[in-house]
Amino acid sequence: VHIVTWNVSTRFPEGVALHSLLGLGTIPEHDGELPDFYVIGLQEVNAQVQNQVMGLFKEDPWTGKFKELLRERNFVVVKTEQMQGLLLMIFTRKKHLLHLREIEAEYTRTGLGGIWGNKGAVSIRMNIYGCTTVFLNSHLAAHDHMLDERVEDYNKIVQEHKYHVKARESIFNHDYVFWFGDLNFRLTGEATTSPEDIRDEVKKDNLSELIQKDQLLLVMSQERAFSELSERLPAFPPTFKFEPGTQEYDMKRRPAWCDRILYRVSDRKYNNVKLIAKQNSYKSHPAFSISDHKPVTSEFNIKIFSDPSEKVIEFAPIDIWTIGAEYTIKYKLPDGLEDAGSDWIGVYNSDFGSVEEYLAYEYTSRCKEEEERRTFSLTFPDTLYLPEDGAQTYVLVYFQSTGTRGITGLAGMSEPFRVEHRAPSPTFNDVD
Repeated sequence: VHIVTWNVSTRFPEGVALHSLLGLGTIPEHDGELPDFYVIGLQEVNAQVQNQVMGLFKEDPWTGKFKELLRERNFVVVKTEQMQGLLLMIFTRKKHLLHLREIEAEYTRTGLGGIWGNKGAVSIRMNIYGCTTVFLNSHLAAHDHMLDERVEDYNKIVQEHKYHVKARESIFNHDYVFWFGDLNFRLTGEATTSPEDIRDEVKKDNLSELIQKDQLLLVMSQERAFSELSERLPAFPPTFKFEPGTQEYDMKRRPAWCDRILYRVSDRKYNNVKLIAKQNSYKSHPAFSISDHKPVTSEFNIKIFSDPSEKVIEFAPIDIWTIGAEYTIKYKLPDGLEDAGSDWIGVYNSDFGSVEEYLAYEYTSRCKEEEERRTFSLTFPDTLYLPEDGAQTYVLVYFQSTGTRGITGLAGMSEPFRVEHRAPSPTFNDVD
């Protein structure tokens, strides 16, 4: 799992090469071994009201930029969640899609006492094979003197952030929790240590002494906040505050490690085998200079177990789908898998880069049960249009869903198929 956190300071990604942030080569052929998941949390994205309105109808530019880069490496956007300037994206290799179940997004506002969403948290929880996981991106209260407010923000998120998956309602009731973002913790000694003093210590590479003044370490040791989580001690320089476009600290603020990635592993066991999260890296990326923050990344290996109760829907093979005529598909629900109430089947290009890229869909509430046990048919209308392209193939994807902003999961995918357009009916002039 490769995690990115970056406060992009309302900047847009045009002209920014993101390859190194994801550990990629400039072209896919130059890539090394890639992770199974990319989890990207951004803060201060597109926060202006007019851009939020546009965002209702258009994909966020940052999501589009990351998707463009990862799509050609066969990654798919599983889910995104945005609350004003907070944006969370999860990408996975296509081979894992059908093993991601009970996906749910949540958010908690903490800005202006919970009224305004410029501060707070967005998260996505899911079952990855047999393990339950939370990825949470947060932006806490700013400024050196606002330590108590940051602690309050944390506790509010922990208390109010609730999911609708049975027995997994709270953040920490999961096998793995990854909590990251612009946590905004600063260094103690505001009255005695100036911005210039901190900058000079960084230049002397006295990071191990500086980090002992870190407010996050302080509140963790006091068990006031984040004590449920672990963090490898940052070995990189403070990531805030820089003069945009440079590698120089802005002396209007005291440099600090605002941008962090923490994690928690449950002590739950599967068949007497412990869960493990091995942290392989934790670093900043100073070459990125469009913002006053530097991005931070961390890569983990986590132990995952298969879920023996996981069921997959089987689609009957499709040879050629005729466009311009009604087309009926058939699928079989395995024992133990039931319609969640708002299930639907989407038609996608077989090289789709996001689960949002469906070309058409039908709810399974319209399906008919066939004579064969647990076999159903669903008819797509003759108005459905798919381009006829000899090189393009399509797939059907079955989604379990409890409704809008509900719990979703990918439970089946057909083999690729081609389409052809129905020959037009002869007109009177065509008849001799």
